[in-house]
Amino acid sequence: MGNQGLRSILAFATIAASPLHIDLSCVLGNVIAELTAFLRKANRALRQATLGTLNSIIVAYGDKITPTAYEVIIVELSTLISDSDLYMTALALELCCTLMADRSSTPNIGVTVRDKVLPQGLTLVRSSLLQGQALMALQKFFAGLIYSANTSFESLLESLLSSAKSSPQSGGVAKQAMFSIAQCVAVLCLAAGDEKCSSTVNMLTDILKGDSTNNSAKQHLALLCLGEIGRRKDLSSHTHIENIVIESFQSPFEEIKSAASYALGNIAVGNLSKYLPFILDQIDHQQKKQYLLLHSLKEVIVRQSVDKAEFQESSVDKILNLLFNHCESEEEGVRNVVAECLGKIALIEPIKLVPALKMRTTSAAAFTRVTVVTAIKYAVVERPEKIDEILYPEISSFLMLIKDDDRHVRRAAVLALSTAAHNKPNLIKGLLPELLPLLYDQTVVKKELIRTVDLGPFKHVVDDGLELRKAAFECVDTLLDNCLDQVNPSAFIVPYLKSGLDVLDSLVDPLQKTINFKPKQDAVKQEVDRNEDMIRSALRAIASLNRISGGDYSIKFKNLMNEIAKSPTLWDKYHSIRNE
Repeated sequence: MGNQGLRSILAFATIAASPLHIDLSCVLGNVIAELTAFLRKANRALRQATLGTLNSIIVAYGDKITPTAYEVIIVELSTLISDSDLYMTALALELCCTLMADRSSTPNIGVTVRDKVLPQGLTLVRSSLLQGQALMALQKFFAGLIYSANTSFESLLESLLSSAKSSPQSGGVAKQAMFSIAQCVAVLCLAAGDEKCSSTVNMLTDILKGDSTNNSAKQHLALLCLGEIGRRKDLSSHTHIENIVIESFQSPFEEIKSAASYALGNIAVGNLSKYLPFILDQIDHQQKKQYLLLHSLKEVIVRQSVDKAEFQESSVDKILNLLFNHCESEEEGVRNVVAECLGKIALIEPIKLVPALKMRTTSAAAFTRVTVVTAIKYAVVERPEKIDEILYPEISSFLMLIKDDDRHVRRAAVLALSTAAHNKPNLIKGLLPELLPLLYDQTVVKKELIRTVDLGPFKHVVDDGLELRKAAFECVDTLLDNCLDQVNPSAFIVPYLKSGLDVLDSLVDPLQKTINFKPKQDAVKQEVDRNEDMIRSALRAIASLNRISGGDYSIKFKNLMNEIAKSPTLWDKYHSIRNE
């Protein structure tokens, strides 16, 4: 089956989509049978084209297709649904939705889809790989099962909620899978109508009112489901739902607190005028819950920026006052969330935000300068945005903080430069002649940032400049990838890269100790296995270093390589790792 077969398949798709309504009754049975058989072929392009053509034919000629043919198609579709090929899975699920939506098909179609495809759907929803088009298609699939009126809402809801339970066979459920399950639950509830949706919200809030010291998985899912439902539907008819959710901020489990923060923010999206003032008021008055409440606010802002929605003017002013008041927070986590919120608001209101952020680059408070530069990092995203042209003439005010007196500010500027170089290199190319010498200077070890901490029986040397140097080297790497025409590599290699590589000699001794370590004679299997893992990790690091150097390295490193070469066991392991 070559190009000719593919062209034949596409020809039938064109015929099916034609406004001429061409009568295919004399060949339809054979065409369907052939196309169904193609779904078993190894050729991916063939299967892909077949799914599209079957979709077109069912839309155009659904009333002419026999129930038996439909059943065979559904059985074949069930074999295509897995996380090993998400694009094919999305096409197969979309075809299932077409089948169930076709009112001319027999009532048994929904039953057959439920029996044959639903088990694969419930397995897929647990996958940590599920995302994008396949996740959207799976949501439509669950809604389609409700609309086809062949599957009870209660049994579907129970199946979805049960898929979040860990079992001895399948193990725990990935965090990403919990979000996928919650999204499918939300779409299912909306498809089932207001009454079913309302009763589900009551059931979920009852779970939260229960004992919060145990069964955290059940509460975790309940919070995520409430957030996903609330984002799509106004839940203000459920009295005090915001207070019920915020109670979970007291949970001893981190994942519950995080899910509660996510839920509150998304419920607010469903009714901004009611819930946004509540969140802002709580941030001002609940010091201990501030970090989680700011995350709730971030959910609201991110959703508005993604949906290209706009806040009311008064809401923006209130949010900005609150955020700028928290720029100087002693907690790095709080400052980071504030910066992300400011960056995402800047995507919605760039004319207002860029000058407000720029004004604070000269603030006397170092933490404020850190926060506004980090905000710019969050505002420079891969897709084109209206902020780009407003930021272009102003971005140097932020990036020139790379020469600030405070190392935290310098690091924030380096990270912002790195993000801009990766996402929007044209924003910064003209500034590089001035920025590069300043960036290179951040790769140098600064003795004034090295201190000795006295821990009683021993002393510990701390290099406060390490994180800044790492960020600077990573930034140069990004610039070499995206702005090579503006960077002269030789100006960086000597002396900056050379001095950076000299530091790597300090790695030789710990790596040498690791590969030469021998467990005791009476060591248990677990200790032997762990030591073997350590040796392999060390050899993997050595292989990476050797790849960087191209074999031209310090005498100390060459001696280490010679030692590995003299040991047949280490040499074999090293070679197998290098060839992975």
